Parts: sequence; structure tokens; C-alpha cells
Amino acid sequence: MNLPLEDVKVLDLSHALAGPFGSTMLADYGAQVIKIEPPGPGDIARAWGSPMPGGETAYFVSLHRNKKGMVLDLKHAQGKELFLRMVERCDVVLENYRVGALARLGLDYETARRRNPGIIYCSISGFGQDGPYRERAALDLIVQAESGMIGVTGEPGSGGTRAGVSIADLAAGMNAAFAILLALRVKERTGLGQSIDVSMLEGQLALLGTMIGDHLASGEIPAPMGTAYKALLPYQTFRTQTRDLALAVGSEKLWKIFCPLIGCPELATDARYLSNRERNANRASLVAKLQEVFLTRSYEAWETLLVTNGIPIGTVNSLAEVVRHPQVKARNALVEIDHPRVGKVSVVGVPARLSMTPGSVRTPSPTLGQHTDEVLRDLLGLGQAEINALRATGVLGVATGAC
Repeated sequence: MNLPLEDVKVLDLSHALAGPFGSTMLADYGAQVIKIEPPGPGDIARAWGSPMPGGETAYFVSLHRNKKGMVLDLKHAQGKELFLRMVERCDVVLENYRVGALARLGLDYETARRRNPGIIYCSISGFGQDGPYRERAALDLIVQAESGMIGVTGEPGSGGTRAGVSIADLAAGMNAAFAILLALRVKERTGLGQSIDVSMLEGQLALLGTMIGDHLASGEIPAPMGTAYKALLPYQTFRTQTRDLALAVGSEKLWKIFCPLIGCPELATDARYLSNRERNANRASLVAKLQEVFLTRSYEAWETLLVTNGIPIGTVNSLAEVVRHPQVKARNALVEIDHPRVGKVSVVGVPARLSMTPGSVRTPSPTLGQHTDEVLRDLLGLGQAEINALRATGVLGVATGAC
């Protein structure tokens, strides 16, 4: 059976992380993603992360699998026309340029839809396509700060900290992929495309939705709580004799099972801890008591006891431990691919598994401009002489990999 998006063609003008993460989600399930980079260094993310053989970086190689790469100068008149000719033959444009930049080049949604009324034109930006912040530059850190995400993350009294991954970028990429699928569904019914406005800020607000709701209801301003969580208790990490234990007692039923297991049956009937509401009101005394108890045994001993009885626990793994994790290995969650410059490299596989039409990692990230000639031949029907003439003008740049 064909992959779910095998007949979808995407022109990917995005760079850095938000847009590329979204286009990779589409490519993993079969979409034909053409990554268009400017002449010269290409995508700014080609310079990010640990260096690998052949001038590639781990960041870029990990992110851009299953795509074809081409170089095209969108500031050049011939480059603009080539792009619009490709728009006529594609379903989706994905971009995360500064708001208004593509309009100034004459390559905005209005121009694109005149060439192809069915085009779906998805724009990702820090703050959205309108409003007083629309033109502000916004990398992930800025949006985490402005959205309040940093303000609720980190240890108590720390003033907040950035999430360990670029969560504003990643959420925006997922929202873009989801919105594109919705627009494709509409196009199936109507034949019409549409523009999509994805704001990194609003993606963070969505992730913070329950906390914002709690603030609006109570008037309280959430502050960093470390690994704890205001809505549930106990729900945090504790030290043991060997390593930290992450504990999540998510219901009153589990609380009544948990207390006798750890040798403290009296906690289940103590008026201070009878329900989640009371436990939260008396958080300090309960956390201190539980910490005292957990220090009496090793993590391994607690794991055996609690897992056997259905209490959700885990430990705080380093990434070195994660890549060797038995569940990661059993699920083949890391897959190996052959990169033309790097050689064999492992990347994270496709997380959502469809039983009939599963996504997969099929090809490595493209070298800069690797598929330029192939795309122009297959998509636009250009002959090699025409392609060579375009390259002589500089509009196609110089490919760094074989077609």
C-alpha cells in the first residue's frame, strides 16, 4: 500500500528548525518534499551542531531525512519564475521567513495562488502574520520567554529556565504539519488551497493552556516548581540511595495502593493527605516525608516493588542511557541510514506507527543542492542544456553533492 502522502508535493522554503521539523513529518509519510536553499551556505542550520565528515553537521543530518535538496536564488528574476512554475505543479509551500519578506520578493500567497488556486501556503513566524509583534525576529528562546514557558520552567526561585529542547520551534512545526493535512483534506473536497498562519507564540500558549486556565480561575501566577506539578501530588522526582526516581501517582485509587507499599499506610488516612486537594495544600510536609522514605532504599529496589504493583515510576536517564534503553532498542526507535558524505549514521525514527501505511526513514538528508538538476528535470521537464544555462547565471548556485 502506498504511503499516506505519496501524491503530495511540498516546496519547503523553511530553515532553522520549526519549518523543517514540520516538513520532515510530512516527508516521513511519503510527501515529496523539495527543500529549497539559497546559494552560498544554504540553510543556516547547516552550521549548527557537532561537525561530521564531509562538512555536514549532526543537527542538519538528523533533521532533514526523506527530502530532495535544491539551490535556487529567489532574489533572481529567473529564480522567482522557476519557483512559481514549481508552485503550479505542487500542493504546498512551507516557509518561515520574516513576515513580509516573501511579499517583498513577489512570492507571497496572493502571487502563488494566482498561479495555482489549489496551493496551500503555510507561513510559520514567531508571533503571527499580524499584530504589533508581527515583524519581530523570534528564535525559539525569545518565544519561550515571551510566551511564559520559561516563567514556569526550572527550579523554584530560579526565575525560570529555557526548556532543554527548542519546544517553541518543535510545537510550531507540528502545528504546521497538522494544519497542512487539514488544508489538504479541504482541497480534496473543494479543489481550493488556502493560506495558513502558524504562530510560535500561540503554539506555546496551547501547550500552557491548562496552566493559563488555572491562572484565570484562581488569579495565582504559576512559578517554576522543578519536576513537581501543581495539579497532582505526588508527581515529581525523589532521590534514592542510587539514583533519582520519577513518581506519578495520578489518582486516589493509586494513592491508596501506594501508601502501604512504601510502608506508610497511615498517609492514606491522614486528614492532611486524603485527596489531591489536601495533598497540594500540605505539599511541603508530604514531600519531605516521601523524600525521607525513598532514601531508605536503592532505585532498583523501589522499581521492583512499585512497577510490580502498577505505580508509574521511572528514572532520570542521560541521553547516553536513552540510546541504549531496552525499550528504545526493542522498538527500533533509532534507525541507521547511509549518508553520501557522513557514512552510516543513526537518527530517531518515525514516532507515530500506522499499521497499514507506516512512515519510515528512507533517504538521508540532502547535501546542499544535491537534487537541483533532478527536480528541474522531473518537475518542470527542463533539459540538461537549459539547466546548465541557468546554472551559468548563478540562479542555481553550485551543488555540493551528486544528483
